[in-house]
Amino acid sequence: MYKGVNAFANPLRTGITNFFSTSIKRTVNNKLTFATGYTQLRKMSSVTGFYIPPISFFGEGALEETADFIQNKEYKKALIVTDPGIAAIGLSGRVQKMLEERGLDVAVYDQTQPNPNTGNVLDGLKVLKKQDSEIVVSIGGGSAHDNAKAIALLATNGGDIGDYEGLNRSKKAALPLFAINTTAGTASEMTRFTIISNEEKKVKMAIIDNNVTPAVAVNDPSTMFGLPPALTAATGLDALTHCIEAFVSTASNPITDACALKGIDLIQESLVNAYNDGSDKKARTDMCYGEYLAGMAFNNASLGYVHAIAHQLGGFYHLPHGVCNAVLLPHVQEFNMECPKAKKRLGEIALHVGASQAIPEETIKALHAFNRTMNIPRNLKDLGVKTEDFGILAENAMKDACHVTNPVQFTKEQVVAILKQAYEY
Repeated sequence: MYKGVNAFANPLRTGITNFFSTSIKRTVNNKLTFATGYTQLRKMSSVTGFYIPPISFFGEGALEETADFIQNKEYKKALIVTDPGIAAIGLSGRVQKMLEERGLDVAVYDQTQPNPNTGNVLDGLKVLKKQDSEIVVSIGGGSAHDNAKAIALLATNGGDIGDYEGLNRSKKAALPLFAINTTAGTASEMTRFTIISNEEKKVKMAIIDNNVTPAVAVNDPSTMFGLPPALTAATGLDALTHCIEAFVSTASNPITDACALKGIDLIQESLVNAYNDGSDKKARTDMCYGEYLAGMAFNNASLGYVHAIAHQLGGFYHLPHGVCNAVLLPHVQEFNMECPKAKKRLGEIALHVGASQAIPEETIKALHAFNRTMNIPRNLKDLGVKTEDFGILAENAMKDACHVTNPVQFTKEQVVAILKQAYEY
């Protein structure tokens, strides 16, 4: 119906074994370890799963296409989950009006915070239960989507969101989630990852669960034209981090490799243009595809120590996730060169970030240069990180589920060394 809107259905959704399938157990400090052991998980089975939402819409007009799709499914009650910023610019009101014009009763929770916490989840769940919502519609970036995933999961499974920290701990499908993206970075609109902060413990909980995968992912570039340059940079560099960590992951495969490298190409070609001119339609559209490809890569190959450490910085200091990733990315990859395969792959990436030779050191230089081009803080010192916290940050990073597929399993001393290097750079 709407020109430029493409639907992408996943033909591999049913009957494929999740490579993350493994038994898990809790430790005394409520963190998670894998009962089968990290080495066994990293070896992979002979069966590889590939997971994305059943349907995704891309292009201008995707909002209207999504509203029509919801109407055709004959849903009657929807909860919109968003944040104060999206509410203030009227986007959530626009979507609410679209749905109401199509016969839906719409409730709204618009108090999601950056780095959403357990309180946001519970408050949103109260609104959902009061309305008896059938579906959830998230509008925003990673924070809104993550909060909505958690709300939709608890609506059907009960308990506390901390009960689902780790890998595939839920028993029931979440309520159908329609994830409308407004940033080109987190890819939370299409992944089975949700990150929720436990403010009491100052940690971020990683919930990696097939049941939180959105039913429909929506990337309409018109929702991103007004995104400020700083947020464009932070979210775009988050997407770049997804590509690179997935490409060097021990769980990578030919499909995730293709997604990661094409994602890098699109981000390399488009991010600075979108940063310099937020209304650049081509740049915004290409970033929609680039960040989605990045999501396809890491949703199936997972991530590494950049995210494992960044989660701790976000939980401890309430720092922006994308900025933490951008600052950490070149330093973690420099340490990853200890692994011959990762070193070779970092050399391959060099050719996709503007270097003329496949040399891993050129990739590291390019990442630093990319950060400087978009005025990312130079180091962790500039972000207000404290050296006396390095020990606890390292310990928590080593318990984060994202580190499992990093090409090198660092010691605590090595993680501290990474933090020190990123602090002093």
